[in-house]
Amino acid sequence: MKESETTPMLGRVQMPSTLKGLSGRLLLLTVAFIVLAEVLIFVPSVASMRVRWLSDRLNVAAAAAIVADGFPQQDLSRALQDETLMATGTKAIVLRRHDAARLVAVADIPPTVDAQYDLAAIEPISAICDAFDTLFFGGNRIIRAYGPLGDSDTTIEVVLADKALRKAMLVYARNVLFFTVVLSAITGGLIFLAINRMLIRPIRRMTGNMRDFAADPTDSARVLQPADGDDELAVAGAHLAEMQQALQGTLREQKNLADLGLAVSKINHDMRNILSSAQLMSDRLADVDDPLVKRIAPKLLRTIDRAVGYTTDVLAYGRMREPAPRRRFVPLAPLVIDVSEMLTNDRHPGVDFAIQIESGLQVDADSEQLFRVIHNICRNAVEAMTQQPLRDHGRLTVAAVRTGSVVSITIDDTGPGMPPKARENLFTAFRGSTRSGGTGLGLAIARELVLAHGGTIALVEKATEGTQFRIELPDRPVPLAAFRNRAS
Repeated sequence: MKESETTPMLGRVQMPSTLKGLSGRLLLLTVAFIVLAEVLIFVPSVASMRVRWLSDRLNVAAAAAIVADGFPQQDLSRALQDETLMATGTKAIVLRRHDAARLVAVADIPPTVDAQYDLAAIEPISAICDAFDTLFFGGNRIIRAYGPLGDSDTTIEVVLADKALRKAMLVYARNVLFFTVVLSAITGGLIFLAINRMLIRPIRRMTGNMRDFAADPTDSARVLQPADGDDELAVAGAHLAEMQQALQGTLREQKNLADLGLAVSKINHDMRNILSSAQLMSDRLADVDDPLVKRIAPKLLRTIDRAVGYTTDVLAYGRMREPAPRRRFVPLAPLVIDVSEMLTNDRHPGVDFAIQIESGLQVDADSEQLFRVIHNICRNAVEAMTQQPLRDHGRLTVAAVRTGSVVSITIDDTGPGMPPKARENLFTAFRGSTRSGGTGLGLAIARELVLAHGGTIALVEKATEGTQFRIELPDRPVPLAAFRNRAS
């Protein structure tokens, strides 16, 4: 897809606002979690507050009862009872000791009790249930509460209305709610500011950079400048910057390759016309009655034919496609002999070319493409051996053997070997060259042609100096009908 098609799509995705983005969601989650925590705290605390309130009433009533108990033979007057009940907020006070009970103070009309609670034996679940029962349904009921007087066996008992209790519980709930709101606002705001500064802002910065970089990946000024630090976001920013730089390098190489392809296509177009003229002149040389000319002319014709074919293939490669192999069984030894004759001439007198291939060995391949593969690898080997001084003559050996339906071709030289940098980018164009000024296209093209045949090509590790490549080419599967026709 073209860049002009992707950029508008990227522009449609707008950056969310601060409150609608991750920070806003985080703020809401923080407030929700604080409220949930406060609710979990409020439930047992309101039950505990209710028990404490009733215990306080018992303690006040117990103090009044102890004073009244000092007059065992005399009951309190009506006025003194009313004052005691008013001071304790109760309607009746009873003091129980062993099997005897004394009514310390009581209202004129004995109240009817709606519920009673033993403060000495309160279960947590029942305390919570009683607390919410008072909150939602209390206010108009008379309750009875009793409990032990200190560590003695005396029990104090009070009867009172739960209106004051419910009012106190509502005030407590209001205070807890206010505290919850304030705490949620302060905590949520602090977390919002901290997370927004530590996470959201760097994430928004990287997101904006990715959007701007996608709009124009070739602009080096749009590469992210990673922030300092060793946390996860800083590491992610550093990796993003490295990826953007690598992508820019790849885009530059692709542009250079596109420009190079256009230039090569134009050059090859004219070169093909020139070679066509040379081909016509070489055809006339074949009619010259001279032994040397008759021996050289066929090789010259094959060389020019290959050059014309190469120019056609380069034009096809410029269209980002390599022609499909036109495979057939061809003798391998004559093809390698042609390669040796093209490489071992007067320019390379110090290289011995050895061919270890049985004369009857055939390989199922496109002869011209296989010639290019072997020629590219052998030419690299010859150039490597002739560029560096050797104590003895350099030796290039091409061997082949058939194992079942696979032909294995080994190209071995005694040169200086493959540098580590070239090994890292062995079959990469413009990176895998082993010599100054090389393009690395030879191995890249060789690998592409071998893969088109369904084969493999690899660099073989060897104990001695030099470089060794192994090419394995499988035969095409034979259809059953063709096998039967061949067998018959």
